[in-house]
Amino acid sequence: MTFITLLRFILPLFALLTFSHSTVGQIVTETFPVKTDSLDVFFEKIVLDGHISYRNESTNEIISEQDYITLCGADTHVHDQFTTHDYWLCDRVNPYHDVDLPTPFMISFDQTHFTHPVDGEIVITSRFGRRRRGPHRGLDIDLVTGDIVRSVLPGKVRFVGYSRGHGKTVVVRHANEVETVYAHLSAYDVKVNDIISEGQIIGKGGNTGNSRGSHLHLEVRYKGVCIHPEYVFNFDGSQSIRSMDLWVTNGWKSPRMHSSYRESDLTPLVTESDAIASQDAEPRYHRVVRGDTLSGIARSYSLGLKDLCDINRISKNSILRIGQVIQVR
Repeated sequence: MTFITLLRFILPLFALLTFSHSTVGQIVTETFPVKTDSLDVFFEKIVLDGHISYRNESTNEIISEQDYITLCGADTHVHDQFTTHDYWLCDRVNPYHDVDLPTPFMISFDQTHFTHPVDGEIVITSRFGRRRRGPHRGLDIDLVTGDIVRSVLPGKVRFVGYSRGHGKTVVVRHANEVETVYAHLSAYDVKVNDIISEGQIIGKGGNTGNSRGSHLHLEVRYKGVCIHPEYVFNFDGSQSIRSMDLWVTNGWKSPRMHSSYRESDLTPLVTESDAIASQDAEPRYHRVVRGDTLSGIARSYSLGLKDLCDINRISKNSILRIGQVIQVR
C-alpha cells in the first residue's frame, strides 16, 4: 500500500472520529442539498461551539458558515440571467434584511403567463392579509401531501432547506429579481444553483413547519419585500400575469390592508403616476408607544378626536395598548 493510498484510507476515518467527538450535544437542524461542479453534495447544518457550521455528509468534513455560503455561490461568477452577485445567499430564505426598499417600485416581466404551482383546480384556503394568528404574507393553496409542486416561472434555485415556520422550503429567483417561495413541502426535487424551467417540479407538497394541515404556502418577494401574490398572478384559470410592468405600493405589500378571508379588489397599477396617486390615497397607520393618548395622536396627524375614533370604530374613552395599530387616515 503506497503512502498516498494510506492517506486516502486514514483521512476520512480521522474526520469521522473528529466529528463524532466534537458534535456531542450539537443541534442538528436540517440537511441542505448543494450542487457544485455537477456533483450532488449534501451538507448538514449543525451548531459547533456555539457557531453555525456545515458537515459534508460524504466526507464528514466540517466547514464554516462563510465557507458554505461561498461554496453555494461558487458559480455566481458565471453570468446568467437569474444570478446577481449581491444577496445570492443559500443559507436563508430572506437575505435582504438590510435593504430598505422605498415604495412605489416597479417589477417587470418578460412574459404574460405563468404556470400554476399545483396541478388541477386551484383552491385558495387563506389569502394575503390579516388573520387571527397575525399577518399572512402569502397565499395558501390546498393540496394533499405528496402532490407535485411546480415553479411558476423559469428561474434559479437560491435556497433549499428547512426554515422555522415555513418548514421545508424552496426559493426560486427569477430574471427580474422577483423570488417565489414554496413552503411546507414534504420533499425536495431541486438543489441550490439549479437552473429550472417554468413548470418544472421543485418538490412535493406537505405539512412541515408551522402548518395546520397540508397545503402550499406561496410567497412572492422582491428584494425581500412580500407582495400580494394575487396582485401579481391571476389564479382565475387564465394563468395570466397582471401586467408586464407592475407598480407596487405600500398597499400591495402590507397584509394590514387586506383580509386573508376574502378576495381583495385587484386593480393593477401600470404607471408610476398611477402608483403615486394610489399610494397617496392609501390608509395610514400609527403604532401606539408608551405615553400615547388618543387626543395626542389626533393632534399629531391634524385630526379631530371624533374623526380618529370614527375611523377606528372606538370611543374617546378607549384604553390604548402599547403596540396597538391605529388608523390615522
